[in-house]
Amino acid sequence: MSKRKSEGLFKRGDSQFWWIDYIDGCGKRTRKSTQTADRKEAEVLLAKYKLESHLERVWGKPAQKTQIDYSFDETLLLYIKEKSVGRRTKSTAKNLYGYFTGKLMSQIGDLEVKAYIRSRLKEGVVAGTINKEIGLLSAAINFANTDYGWELKNPVTGKKLQEPEGVVRWITPEEANKLINAASGITKAPWLVDFIRLALNTGCRAGELLGLEWARVDLEKEFFILEAEHQKNRRRNSVPLNAEAIVALMARAEFRKTHCPDSPWVFCSKDGNQLQSLKKSWATACKLAGIENFRIHDQRHTFASWLVMENVPLYTVSKVLRHSTVKMTEKYAHLNPENLRDAVRVLDTLSRFGHGAPHTGTSQQPNPLI
Repeated sequence: MSKRKSEGLFKRGDSQFWWIDYIDGCGKRTRKSTQTADRKEAEVLLAKYKLESHLERVWGKPAQKTQIDYSFDETLLLYIKEKSVGRRTKSTAKNLYGYFTGKLMSQIGDLEVKAYIRSRLKEGVVAGTINKEIGLLSAAINFANTDYGWELKNPVTGKKLQEPEGVVRWITPEEANKLINAASGITKAPWLVDFIRLALNTGCRAGELLGLEWARVDLEKEFFILEAEHQKNRRRNSVPLNAEAIVALMARAEFRKTHCPDSPWVFCSKDGNQLQSLKKSWATACKLAGIENFRIHDQRHTFASWLVMENVPLYTVSKVLRHSTVKMTEKYAHLNPENLRDAVRVLDTLSRFGHGAPHTGTSQQPNPLI
């Protein structure tokens, strides 16, 4: 153990502040952030906490805890800055700010969260969107408590709404070919056809592909890496590549070699800059292919649906999609009811059953006239 750690003062790799480690008055080990990058200030705080803990243990004098009343604004801002969230999360945060800004966290309780939910429902916002919004508030509170030692109550617990079962939108291989052919004719977006090929054959999200760097691609071993910060599940994973996906990546490599050999991005413009959005060219391709109501993210649903319909087990599909649980993958199960029929047909082969006749308890000979 380093001297700094043994003194009860240490630094974490994911924080700019000094952290303290001590035994409180109840004999419980406590680790929390001092919220200061100045070591001298951190040492003073540590000495203060140690003295209070000593007085509580020896004299039974409870420590004088001063609870800081943090505001909603600084709580959410702390989470957004520290977690380096994307544009979608920032957009979600705007709705929370419009309702809670200027309030102290002590003023946001169960009733306030319920009132927020009611107001959003009256505005016609669907349950899934509301759950994402209050989920962001919950994540910010948990982050502040866990990583910075704040002691905020979480009024979001148990408040999420029941969401209706979503409709899985997918297209057939024939429709996919029409989409690919339409995309290949859009000269202003030469990257779109390869994006579609790669999305339909890997199941990756748009952000994962647009943020893909060549340094994480291994064509020889037929996979690429998604680091924790690139994924919703915050885990490092590898994505296997089939022949079609490799063709798409090789086309991107040729594009890079011709126009921008120094660009680190798989999907980039001719000047080597990372592509930020494909919405316009995507809409054009769908229109040319005659495909309606098909979002970019629906390519992920299509990938999963194709696998399920080809009898790939749900557990395997779950792993390829990088779902945290198989339950998230069960929404595709209905696409292969034959698997369920095959499962119950196994019972037909068991010797304890007859040929569909009711069991009477006596041996019966088959009627030769039937």
